[in-house]
Amino acid sequence: MTPLPLKHQQNVNTTLVQQSQFFSSLPLALQNEMARQFKLEEWPRNTSIDPAILLRRFYTLLDGQIEMKRYNPENGREITLDVIYPGDSFDVVCLLDNKPHQVVIAPLSNIKLMWVPIEIMRKWLWTYPELNRQFLPYLASKIRDQENLSSNLALHDVSTRLSRLILKHINRITSYRGDQQQAHNHHLINGLSDEVLARMVGSVRQVVNKQLQHWKSQGILNKKRNEIVINDLDALYQEAGYTEKSLDN
Repeated sequence: MTPLPLKHQQNVNTTLVQQSQFFSSLPLALQNEMARQFKLEEWPRNTSIDPAILLRRFYTLLDGQIEMKRYNPENGREITLDVIYPGDSFDVVCLLDNKPHQVVIAPLSNIKLMWVPIEIMRKWLWTYPELNRQFLPYLASKIRDQENLSSNLALHDVSTRLSRLILKHINRITSYRGDQQQAHNHHLINGLSDEVLARMVGSVRQVVNKQLQHWKSQGILNKKRNEIVINDLDALYQEAGYTEKSLDN
């Protein structure tokens, strides 16, 4: 395994702390205090990261994407547990139980993170009720995501799983660069290859590509490399078996 790339920079400023879903709504004085404890770090794309680092450091992603996945060396099968976007933290499992987590940490791009020693993060959770009020809903959302992942794998076909995945990740990355007056007409999912999408829905690349090409032929979406543009959002909701109100359930 490649050693963990350590490219430290200056301490984190309060503006970066405010990008975190955990810390964005905390009082400014508390954000300033926390900023003094964080450090910045960069990881190159496709670098192998030892998950044991998560027992020592609590990370928040500032730029890029990270895939969290499991791998079976006996048959080569992989499944994606989560994709981490800027503002997300990982891995809260280690934060809570202080036990190793058997995951593969795969940067999908060059990424920037901030980290704090995990014992300091635990101390903050014990000390500041304001932080707990941010942390508990975030934890609940992650638990719900894993529940939805397991039920979708068990109960639904690839078409339904893929449409639900795309709806979940629409506009998670702000990357529209066309005419701003037309931006509201575009629903984007970017940076995820067919192979990554397949791992996220428990399938293989060929099956996912075939489904995407089918939707493209129906005019539901367009696809260019790792960018999907949704043309008919209502049709995708129908494929997913969703009403718009039920998307977050």
